[in-house]
Amino acid sequence: MSKLPFELLLALRYLRPKRTFVSIITLISMLGVTLGVMVLIVVISVMSGFDKELRDKILGFSPHLRVQGWEGPLSDYALVAQKIAAHPQVKGVSPFVIGQVLVETEPDHGQPLEAAPYFRGVDPDTEGSVSVLPESIIAGEFDLEGRSVLLGCEFARAMGLRVGDRLSVYSTKDIRRMRESQRKGEEVAVVAEDFTVRGIFDVGYYEYNVNFMVVSLENAQEFNDLGDTVHGLMVMVRDPDRAAEIRRGLSALIGPDYKIQLWTEENSSILDAIIVEKNVMFIVLFFVMIVAAFGIASTLITFVVQKTREIGMLKALGCTGWQICLLFLSQSAFVAVTGVVCGYASGMLALTYRNEFLGLMNRWTGFELFPADIYGFNQLPALIVPHDILLICGSAFVICVLGGVIPAWMAGRLEPVEALRHE
Repeated sequence: MSKLPFELLLALRYLRPKRTFVSIITLISMLGVTLGVMVLIVVISVMSGFDKELRDKILGFSPHLRVQGWEGPLSDYALVAQKIAAHPQVKGVSPFVIGQVLVETEPDHGQPLEAAPYFRGVDPDTEGSVSVLPESIIAGEFDLEGRSVLLGCEFARAMGLRVGDRLSVYSTKDIRRMRESQRKGEEVAVVAEDFTVRGIFDVGYYEYNVNFMVVSLENAQEFNDLGDTVHGLMVMVRDPDRAAEIRRGLSALIGPDYKIQLWTEENSSILDAIIVEKNVMFIVLFFVMIVAAFGIASTLITFVVQKTREIGMLKALGCTGWQICLLFLSQSAFVAVTGVVCGYASGMLALTYRNEFLGLMNRWTGFELFPADIYGFNQLPALIVPHDILLICGSAFVICVLGGVIPAWMAGRLEPVEALRHE
């Protein structure tokens, strides 16, 4: 004799495939649950991975905190940097100068190319404590001596530049001087500064690789007429998630004459957009589970109609309405569990081979389905968050079991005399 409760034993017996219409509907319902769970796991994990990768890439080149003056450039930045570095949660401090310039290539053949990237001046001795730039050189070396410049790999590719090439750089002060002279009716010749490409970097984020060129702090100060001042200080902390708390401590330490901007504030638009998109995708795709629950409900309603005589006999033999309800709820629970398990396994398999599948689709269709210039990554990221997986699987199970409540309630209310008379 089986040790299973007879409700569960009978439910499993009813679920055996018999090549009937109900069995086909049951299989389709189970497949719907599987696809719903799989799609939700894949999409939410990819969105979580995208969020994590984006944060890591941003924090690899952009600081956790940016300290600037309310009135303009910092003249006492060395003293402020010492105070900030004394904070126990601060990992590194480095001055920076940033602005936009006009550059022109000097090719041996063909027409020169122009672009307007950001010109970031850094201190080579302290830059390694606030960014991954020194370790991200893929060609040449991290050398900012003299008129040297480091280029992002995407910018170098677009401009056709390699290590050792030269390019002309026009500063914003030169352009302003030329514009003012034209208003006065004078002719002023603007002489560009020649820089030599010493290295090409890849910090892993397309926007930085295509829009930035890096020079020494002295060159950037000269280009922006800053003298011995800087635009601000880049600060890296030990725990980026506590940046807001650390900002309050630093504000009390350095005084009210300086503003401190969080990395989340600087990149709030894209980070908030990813969170909203992830939540919306979860809500939209969860309707797949609701459709699967309706499939389970329709299957059980059909099953109740077909098994009316058996239900009447069971109640005539002494089964209670609750036991009949439990029988049909066991069927919906079995379909839900099977669909959730298969969906989880399929989702994990799809996440494991996601980039191989993406490459295969790119070759088959001839289109780049995940372009780096739009998304900023060369591969499809993914992060499996246990909380998200539990939420998806748990909610899918609950909604599918609830889909069987109405048919089970209908079956439990059948009177044995009416059920047998109907037959």
